[in-house]
Amino acid sequence: MEKVTQLDTFRALSERVGRFSVQGKTLLIPEMNRIGANLLAGVFRSFGVNAKVMETYEGLHLGKEFTSGKECFPCVVTLGDILLFMKKEQERLGDGFDPENYMYFMPEANGPCRFGMYNKYHRIILDSMPGLDRVKIATLSSEDAYSLDGLIPKEQMQDFRKAAYLSIVAGDILDRLLWRIRPYEKEKGIADKFIDEAMERMTESLSRHSSKRNLSRILDDLAETVKGGKEIIDPRIPKKPLIGVVGEIYVRTHLKSNQDTIRTLERYGAEAINASIGEWINYTTYDQVRLARIALRLNLKRFRLKEVKESLFQYLKYSLNLFYQYMQQRKVYRMVRNYIDIEEDHKIGHLEKVLKKDNTFSFEIGTEACLSISSALELAHRGYNGIINIFPFTCMPSNLTSSIAKPLMAELKVPYIDISYDGSFQPGREAALRTFMYQSYQHFKTHGRP
Repeated sequence: MEKVTQLDTFRALSERVGRFSVQGKTLLIPEMNRIGANLLAGVFRSFGVNAKVMETYEGLHLGKEFTSGKECFPCVVTLGDILLFMKKEQERLGDGFDPENYMYFMPEANGPCRFGMYNKYHRIILDSMPGLDRVKIATLSSEDAYSLDGLIPKEQMQDFRKAAYLSIVAGDILDRLLWRIRPYEKEKGIADKFIDEAMERMTESLSRHSSKRNLSRILDDLAETVKGGKEIIDPRIPKKPLIGVVGEIYVRTHLKSNQDTIRTLERYGAEAINASIGEWINYTTYDQVRLARIALRLNLKRFRLKEVKESLFQYLKYSLNLFYQYMQQRKVYRMVRNYIDIEEDHKIGHLEKVLKKDNTFSFEIGTEACLSISSALELAHRGYNGIINIFPFTCMPSNLTSSIAKPLMAELKVPYIDISYDGSFQPGREAALRTFMYQSYQHFKTHGRP
């Protein structure tokens, strides 16, 4: 067997992880948010990319086989997803299996979060398996607000980005519609069935209209969906305690990784609302605006004219992107709220002000802790009856969130709980959630809800 050197590994990371054109490939999308992943796949298909959302969590045993247990749990889950998919494709196609026909989609983030290393580690594991070294990993980075350079043809990039962002907002809307109607459904199970059908309709709508620049038709389909959802609510059921969910984006969003925590909360009498995916996308763009502004000030101070021009360009580019995102998000939420009272999203600038008010934390530190701490404070001040922080076991940003948010919630007398997940089933976890819900109900009886 040919010896694999460290140089070979570095070469693989630079040559087979990057921004590759996804045209003509089967693009494999890991499931994080179930609805959002399927809607995004619909957008890719509209632009001629054969995108598939991979079956998730069934390959967890494979992910654990090739990890030590020290990795962030989402790394293990997504590794298992891609390994199981490839194993099944090899069995299905036999000699016709060609790994070069596939491209694995795994974005990344910069900073101290281990998310930035997932695709590197996945690359090393794929390279250790016969033939799978030819499966390239297509990536985007939070470092440039998930620019699509290299993945999508330049002439389609702007249209794709608009449709993709709309798919993220629409996915958030369908999630929030589910959390709004399921605790009050007229008949058990009809809310889940309705949302499954709504996801299929919206995926089809995005697949049909995205590349035709017909976003208004997609919005019309979303409005019709929301109207139907309102009919599921039984108005005789009284309002329930309102719980805000914050934490690490993958585990709090991936139902199987968090063992469907929101459903458990609902079983014990809650109406829960999770932080959105759109919030993270807006944050990455906002952060680039913030960094470009800092660079512009420094370059002006030092009179570096070439750098001033570049930082000004970056500032204007990301500011326009953020303006568009806010405008589109506000437009969609306003339309939907004509039919049903779902929660709107936070503006990232407001969340930064929440942290700055008492010097609680800083966006300079970065990571999801910025959003989780500020969101917990904002929701508590708005009268939410409890806050839950969901995250992978050993997650650094979420443990940072816990160390700051927990004492703050105690001062505000708002029930708070940390729940970490690593794939194990802990007998005391549900008892802890039940106790948390008892405390939240007492808060609800005393203070009401927003």
